[in-house]
Amino acid sequence: MRLLQLNVHPLKSGAVRPVPAADVLPRGLADDRSWMLVDGEGRLVSAREAHATFTIVADTPATDPTVTSALRLRAPGRADLELDVPDADPVAVRLFSQDLWATPAGDDADEWVRAVVDRPDVRLVWCHDPRSRTLQPGFSVPGDHTAFADSFPVTIASLASLRQLHDWITERALETGEDPPEPLPVERFRANLVVDGDEPFAEDRWTHVVVGDVRFRLGKPVSRCVMTAIDLHTLATGREPIRTLARHRLVGGKTLFAVHLVPETVGRIAVGDEVTAD
Repeated sequence: MRLLQLNVHPLKSGAVRPVPAADVLPRGLADDRSWMLVDGEGRLVSAREAHATFTIVADTPATDPTVTSALRLRAPGRADLELDVPDADPVAVRLFSQDLWATPAGDDADEWVRAVVDRPDVRLVWCHDPRSRTLQPGFSVPGDHTAFADSFPVTIASLASLRQLHDWITERALETGEDPPEPLPVERFRANLVVDGDEPFAEDRWTHVVVGDVRFRLGKPVSRCVMTAIDLHTLATGREPIRTLARHRLVGGKTLFAVHLVPETVGRIAVGDEVTAD
């Protein structure tokens, strides 16, 4: 196998930022999901509720070497916003069922993101201490941590599995008299690592993955939600891939595609690196 794509998401639910290389840290890829939007009560606001979050292009020096600030935000119709590392007192936030602490980015950032997502209560916060975010018991060991990822530091997706999923989607469309759709882009699944070269869904059997010189262990399969059904360009919500995943990849009431990883070593990985799995 080879690593074909490498993606960082500085803002949770923001635009996917492809990079040629990335540093792997214990918390995951450098700067991945270090920032997120929350509502007035500190609860996560993602593209599930605010589709326009997908239009926010967030870059850091790790995703764009020309960025000289901690974070640069861009969105259609808005002037760029450059932000320094926040130094405010941390506030309580809630990421799904986890109560965490985060640092507010400030009034300028809040005004900017509110205009983009059209919500007056939204705030931007930064993960100042990823080590305090522990992972799911039973699928992690003491010391495992990450920032604002849904549940684990890194996600890996297989293009072989995506091709099989498209075949299933086409089959379902023909059965119901629909026009076969165009293949879904792998970006719908927001994976950090995209590989090809193994058989479809071989990742179900993996226990460890090595990319270049960096070793990862498997956390658990990724349970997919309606976010994967949102068109990244039109922001319209469709039925796929959830409809077809529910037919072919439903396990314990969850629709599965791709798998989570936890770094066991650190280092730098790059597109084109050899990938091995056992």
